Amino acid sequence: MSDQPINFDAVLPPAMATKAEDLGVKKASLPSLNMFLLAILAGAFIAVGAVFATTISAGGMTVKDAAGAAAFSTGLPYGVTRLLTGLVFSTGLILVVVGGAELFTGNNLIMMAFASKKVSLGGLLRNWGIVYLGNFVGSVATAYIVFLGKQYGFGGGAIGLTALNIGNAKCDLGFIQAVALGIMCNALVCMAVWLCYSARTTTDKILAIIPPISCFVAAGFEHSVANMYFIPVALLIKDFGDPAFFQAIGKTAADFSHLTWGNFFFANLLPVTIGNIIGGAVMVGLVYWFVYLHKQS
Repeated sequence: MSDQPINFDAVLPPAMATKAEDLGVKKASLPSLNMFLLAILAGAFIAVGAVFATTISAGGMTVKDAAGAAAFSTGLPYGVTRLLTGLVFSTGLILVVVGGAELFTGNNLIMMAFASKKVSLGGLLRNWGIVYLGNFVGSVATAYIVFLGKQYGFGGGAIGLTALNIGNAKCDLGFIQAVALGIMCNALVCMAVWLCYSARTTTDKILAIIPPISCFVAAGFEHSVANMYFIPVALLIKDFGDPAFFQAIGKTAADFSHLTWGNFFFANLLPVTIGNIIGGAVMVGLVYWFVYLHKQS
């Protein structure tokens, strides 16, 4: 048994930067199949957080029965509902970081290893491309499974109505607005990942993740991988949901006119992804690289 004392002190930022750089090299050199499978897991993990968030936020909705009468309403204030939604959504990144998976938004920090010339441009783009595709597969597959389970009908249709409203609103963002919301989102996501580099224990990592992730969700910022669940599940409900569900919520598919596959890809996913890269790779990755690593490279 080692006589060396166990160190519970947090890793300091200069060492965190070196750790981020080393991890970037390892992530970029993963075999393609392993990378893709871990990315599918990450997409599914973030989707699970989104399922949790949708379920919790549905508690503040007023749902009407077929006769038009209010079935229930918890009446939680907007801010409280958003806070609770953010707290539970944190489950997704906790699963990614602690469980081990490859998430496109967090992998924007590979930019630090690229800036140090320890990862080539091809290696960087290979990782981002494979991981982005795997995240999409995992998120959409989870959306389809959740749809098949008809979870959207729970709570008298409250969950499905919330999912439709979320998807419709996300598809109605202006391009610049979506980019800006994406920037703010991934700056916080990458800060959560960055803070995890200071952690010595699993508990440290969980506690580091929750505040930044809760903040971005509560504030309404846009996460590309989360939207790979939020919008497809809403589209599935809109296009294939049971007539009884729409009767229960007093709505029709036509009421969600912004919710289309075209708007998903071009009005949301494209600008949000651009914003996520700026927020994560530039505003976090390159800034910390410049402060702690550029003189060593």
